[in-house]
Amino acid sequence: MAFKITDACIMCGSCEYECPNEAISEGDDLYIIDPDKCTECVGFFGTQQCADVCPEGAPVPDPDREETREELLAKFAKLNPGKTPKA
Repeated sequence: MAFKITDACIMCGSCEYECPNEAISEGDDLYIIDPDKCTECVGFFGTQQCADVCPEGAPVPDPDREETREELLAKFAKLNPGKTPKA
């Protein structure tokens, strides 16, 4: 499932720089994640980088956007043509 950023966001920006798919951008009151670009870092890393670096724990799984690993890998392939997924 794609991740979303909760209102615990303190607008520090650390998550934006860690996202390998450039799915995170600055919103009015908090950072936002484009669910069409979020692969939960599948194909790049073994963990979700935005959640790993956030000091407030604001990035969380979005229960309204459940996706299987296969779906996330397909999204990775679409967003990163020619790139081989890692772990």
